[in-house]
Amino acid sequence: MNYVYAFIVGGIICAIGQVLIDKTKLTPARILVIFVTSGAILTAVGIYQKLVDIGGAGATVPLTGFGYTLTKGVFKDVDRYGLLGAFTGGIKATAAGITAAIFFGYLVSVIFAPKAKR
Repeated sequence: MNYVYAFIVGGIICAIGQVLIDKTKLTPARILVIFVTSGAILTAVGIYQKLVDIGGAGATVPLTGFGYTLTKGVFKDVDRYGLLGAFTGGIKATAAGITAAIFFGYLVSVIFAPKAKR
């Protein structure tokens, strides 16, 4: 059942993104910021953790999950280091994901020849 719940939660998050793309004039960059910010805000008020408990990877893998991970890292480091943790916790918590995105983005750019849009 975990796979089904992950599929449903992840699918709903992706469907919301698709509706934003299709029905609004928001750019993909603004939608990305909305998703990350909403994940962080929902985590701060305690709602997103319940979604993660139900949907697992369906909630943590999309962009809202990045906001969730940032916020959880901040909370953890604030408890441990005080105010300094507010500046370091999010980066520590998401370092692996950021590193993977940079590495694979670079790898793909080396393998494939990008073409300029006209």
